[in-house]
Amino acid sequence: MALTDTFVKNVKHTGSAAGDKHADGGNMYLLVNAGGKYWRLNYRFDGKQKTLALGVYPSISLVDARQRREAARKQLAHGIDPGAVKQAAKEAQAAVLATTFEKVALDWLDKTRAVRGTSTQAKTTTWLQKDMFPYIGQMPMSTIGPRDVLGALRHMEARGALDAVQRLKQICGRVFRYAVATGSAERDVTQDLKGALTTATPKHFAAITGPKEAGALMRAIYSYSGHPQVIAGLKLSAMLFVRPGELRSMEWAEIDLDSAEWRIPGIKMKMKVDHLVPLSTQALEIIQSMKPITGARRYVFPSMGRSEDRPMSENTINSALHAMGIPREAHTAHGFRAMARTIMDEVLDERVDLIEHQLAHAVKDPNGRAYNRTAHLPARRAMMQRWADYLDKLRIGTDVIPLRTGTQ
Repeated sequence: MALTDTFVKNVKHTGSAAGDKHADGGNMYLLVNAGGKYWRLNYRFDGKQKTLALGVYPSISLVDARQRREAARKQLAHGIDPGAVKQAAKEAQAAVLATTFEKVALDWLDKTRAVRGTSTQAKTTTWLQKDMFPYIGQMPMSTIGPRDVLGALRHMEARGALDAVQRLKQICGRVFRYAVATGSAERDVTQDLKGALTTATPKHFAAITGPKEAGALMRAIYSYSGHPQVIAGLKLSAMLFVRPGELRSMEWAEIDLDSAEWRIPGIKMKMKVDHLVPLSTQALEIIQSMKPITGARRYVFPSMGRSEDRPMSENTINSALHAMGIPREAHTAHGFRAMARTIMDEVLDERVDLIEHQLAHAVKDPNGRAYNRTAHLPARRAMMQRWADYLDKLRIGTDVIPLRTGTQ
């Protein structure tokens, strides 16, 4: 006799260890045991007796179970094993769930960590964990569309992090391309997001930020035939990447040649905090070369006009760059900071916090307190020497690279 909805709802387990079987017809039955109520179908395939699980009551009703029974019987009629079909579907689903965005992204991070510095690896991981995983992390790569990625990126965009959101979109693109290569996605869906995110309005001073262009710039500086203190100012602008006003107001009293340090008092700094600039061997040599010229005066770079008690004009370095054939819209005295910041981070993989310290930006410790001027001094000193050495390497490269300028 066929089962009824009322019977299925009210039937209880009798306590049998093997469970109680209640037939519905067509070899389908309801198995009732201590764990619950389960729909089962007995069938034979290739001469073997098999049992197919059709679902669990009440999630699968009597009507649903009968529909699944009929579907299985049709498969058998066509020589298809319904149990094998179900197992294949289960394995396919497991494979899909094993290729979620989070799992693929973490795998990509691990496989490609050798091409990134420690700080860049940490920053990339943090961006993904904070701004992508909460929204699409558990979605299989094959199911993620452009709108899913855009929806996640919109949260960062809403915070005003317009530069960062563009970089995160690029990171997501790399994750998708890795997924395509490993077979868990068909295409990079971030390609459909061009123009969909707000672009930050450029607020930076014009700067050369590419290694090749920076090398050409350094060669132009070292071949410049201007006044010695202007040449020295250009060289130190690149090596020390302080603000132009800080460089031109450098005083001999602030320089410790023995310790190879330049201690800038807070009154001269934008953040009103004392700042310490470690001097590389190259920078120290340049400053020492100025001793015979301006050593008896207050400023290392005094005004070249009538008043020697005033520092060099704020237009001197920019005028020299213009005289070298570099227009203001391509690179400025302030642009040396962007040049150093970009190349040190993206090419040399220097620690971002050390770069920010050396730029005299507001950097705080885990307790929210501003670091003092001597924070991480050994590491910063080593970084500044690497930067000076790198500039030399760019400058003396065997290939002469034509100077190409652009606003960054």
